[in-house]
Parts: sequence; structure tokens; C-alpha cells
Amino acid sequence: MKVEMYDALERQPPDQRETALFAKLPEFVARAMDQAPGWAQHLSGVEPYTLDSRRSLAQIPVLRKSELIARQKEAPPFGGFLAGSLSGVERVFMSPGPIWEPQAPGSDPWNGARALFAAGFRKEDLVLNAFSYHLTPGGFILDHGARALGCTVFPAGVGNTDMQVDAIRTLRLSGFIGTPDYLKVLLEKAKEQGLDASSIKKALVSGGALFPSLRAEYEGQGISVAQCYATADLGVIAYESETKDGMIVNEDYIVEIVRPGTNDPVPPGEVGELVVTSFNPVYPLIRFGTGDLSKLLDTPSPCGRTNARIAGWLGRADQRTKVKGMFVDPAQIAEIVAKYTDVVKARLVVERSGESDVMTLSMEVHDLDNSDTRQVEETLKEVTRLRGQVKLVPVGALPNDGKVISDERVYG
Repeated sequence: MKVEMYDALERQPPDQRETALFAKLPEFVARAMDQAPGWAQHLSGVEPYTLDSRRSLAQIPVLRKSELIARQKEAPPFGGFLAGSLSGVERVFMSPGPIWEPQAPGSDPWNGARALFAAGFRKEDLVLNAFSYHLTPGGFILDHGARALGCTVFPAGVGNTDMQVDAIRTLRLSGFIGTPDYLKVLLEKAKEQGLDASSIKKALVSGGALFPSLRAEYEGQGISVAQCYATADLGVIAYESETKDGMIVNEDYIVEIVRPGTNDPVPPGEVGELVVTSFNPVYPLIRFGTGDLSKLLDTPSPCGRTNARIAGWLGRADQRTKVKGMFVDPAQIAEIVAKYTDVVKARLVVERSGESDVMTLSMEVHDLDNSDTRQVEETLKEVTRLRGQVKLVPVGALPNDGKVISDERVYG
């Protein structure tokens, strides 16, 4: 199979890529420490011009997402990690947590074009983008990437399923961008209404796990589906190629896998926390701990791209959990519990039902007979922006294991 590349960088020798990354890292870190007081504090005592290898990089502390949230609360809005000022920054976003994020400069600020190209998108494609454009950068991440690639974007966002299906039929949209589950929703709605959605031939999905059964279902309908791994803070970190065997690290990122709770890299094949350094000049993130689990694969992709590969998303290193593309944090569950005086404690369980994520919030209450779950379900939706079921249980019924969020989905 002849594989077309986005650019020559994808085939460069790995040692050449490594040399280029670490040639520019010292100056980048020095500038971050000079212009961002948060980085000057976090990296106190670090000599940036010694950071010329992975071994030296591993000596500096990981900045984890929980710490970033705390620092932003102490010194709003960016915790001192903004390099310079907001002059020239096009947008600022608020992701669940909350976490404040400024948009990087450029036509493809989250580096999405490369992932879309590998998924088969080209400049003639008319693309439905079903990621949310509300508050978070979700919709913008691949919107910018698609337009940088030359695609035309239909900015569908979340919801209005009937209208989205009509847009597929009327515009003959050729590609889909969104969460893995939502494409199934659209296809089933089109079938239910007797509308033709067969124009969609390719999809790039993220924000949730693409289960093998769901991928096979899409392929059975003539749709080639690839995944990318992206975060609001960092952009598109890794992506699947045509061979769909692991995710290739995007150019211009340094990716490490560390033992959860430590700064220590682990060898290829060992599962650990994904830690990323990005070269964002506005909002530099250096050894940023994503809280996601993955592992490095020890062989290059057979497609011919030479960058390192990761196994994709393998769960959470902490209890902060992604559900239908949105993070749910233990602090949000605590916020819900605080609203109801009769609740002793709560535990959110995330499972799969068919091809969708489902949430059940179990709450220990003193009086099972006189408690109403409907109001709590509305509060759950308001706080997390996701629907879920509320289940009341007697005091002492929940496990005494410290878990506030239990992800019980099984990943193949």
C-alpha cells in the first residue's frame, strides 16, 4: 500500500527529529521562565540550557493537571503560565475544572491537519464537525486543522441531531469529526428518517474510546474511521495512520510515559501516565502530566511514518474521567453532594451500554423514602453537562475505598 505523507517531516530519521526537538528546547524553556512567572516558580533551580536530552528533561518536575487547576485558582486566570500577555491572542477558553486556556497563534494552532490527512481527509472534503464550540476549544481544534488542510467545514457542534442529519443529506458531507458514539447516533437517525447519509466515507474521532465493535460497524457501512488523541491544553498529540495500529506522535511534541505519581519515565511497553512537552509560544507546557494512561510501542509504524507510537488512551492515572468527550472531575461530584444536606457521600460509576457511555451517581442518604432523585439528576446535568441516572442507597452501602469516580468500562 502506497502511503501519502502530509510532509517530509513524517519520514525523517528518528535521531534527526530528536536532535531538532532538543536543539530548540533550552531556548524555549528559558523564554518560558523569563516571561511566565508560574514557570519561573515551578522550574526554580533548573538551568534551561542543560536540557539537551530526555535524560536531562526527566530531571525537572511534572506539572500535573490537578496542580495547574490549583495554580489557576490561586492566580487567575492562567496561574502565571501565560508567556507574556494576551495581546494578539484570538480566543480564551474555559474547559471543565475549570481550566482556562488561551489559543495559540497560527492557522492550525492545535496541530490537527496532520491527523486529518492521515485519516484520509483532503482539501476537496466537506466535513461535519460535531465537537462542541461552546466554552471549550473542542470544536475549534479540528475545525482549524480541517480548514488548514483546505477542507470546508460545517460547524455542527453538539445536539440538533435532526438538523445535522438533514445537513448530511443536503450538503452531501463526505467526512465526520466528533466523538466515536455520535456518528452512530447520526447514522441511525438518518436510517430512521429514511434519509441518505451514505456520502460520509471517512471520520476522525476523539474524546472517547473507539471500541473495536463500533469501528467494525462503521467499516461495514463503508466508513473508514481513525482516531486521534487530543487535549484542550495541548492539541492533537497523536493520531492513527492508515494502518490503524497504535497512534503516531505528532510532530513538534516531546512525549514521555512516566510512572503515575512520579517524574520517572518508564520503558516502552510499560503503562504509565502520558507526559507531554509542547512548543506553544503563548502557553508553554513543559512536562505536562495529562492524567491519561498509555504506553510507548517499541516499533515504528508500518505506514512509513518514523515518529514514536503510543497505544492510545488506556484509562486515567487519576479519577478524573472522560465521558462522551467531557471530563468529569471528583470536585464536581463534591459540588453536587454539597447541595444536598441529606447526602453522606457519593460515587459516580461510568459504564458502557451498547455503544454509549452511561453514568450512574450512587448517593448514600439517611432517608431513602423521602428523597427525590429527579432534582439531583438535573443538578448532575447542570454541573457536568452530561446526563446520568441517580441511585439512592443506604448509609454505608458504598465501598470504603476512597473512590469518587469509578470507570468500569472495559477497553479492548
